[in-house]
Amino acid sequence: MAEHRSMQRAALLDAARSLLSEGGTEALTFPALAERTGLARSSVYEYFRSRASVVEELCEVDFPVWAAEVSAAMAAADTPEAKVEAYVRQQLALVGDRRHRAVVAISASELDAGAREKIRAAHGGLVAMIVEALGEMGHEQPRMAAMLLQGVVDAAVRRIELGAAEEPSVITEAAVGMALRGVRG
Repeated sequence: MAEHRSMQRAALLDAARSLLSEGGTEALTFPALAERTGLARSSVYEYFRSRASVVEELCEVDFPVWAAEVSAAMAAADTPEAKVEAYVRQQLALVGDRRHRAVVAISASELDAGAREKIRAAHGGLVAMIVEALGEMGHEQPRMAAMLLQGVVDAAVRRIELGAAEEPSVITEAAVGMALRGVRG
């Protein structure tokens, strides 16, 4: 029984990711989740009490996966500068991932305080990853520099997500260049 519930919950989260990446937050409705998973609408409420609870669980499940991917890319780098580059590149490489598109759609919507706090905490975890490398580069305020660096990444993510005139690779190279020049300065 527990395994069945776990599988149903995973199917609901996968359906939520698809709905969010295809149609934004307006597409994430309980009737749509029920249709995508073949469950009765009332069954969806057995797993999640609200749309916000779906969002919170998506953040709890997906953010650690991305953070691990960013962390692994940074761990493979051998200099602080290479860690900064890996930090930027890996986050931008994840933009095309359906999980990322779902959370970007979520972030753009009106969320309750709990969901917003989960997103803030997850982003804070990403920022914390780069502080040490910035300190090793001699930055006087590595935490502030990390937050500003994440701002460059976030702007590049939005530019890619909006389907800018430039190719994603051009945006990535520009963001990496700005990041490396900015954190050295």
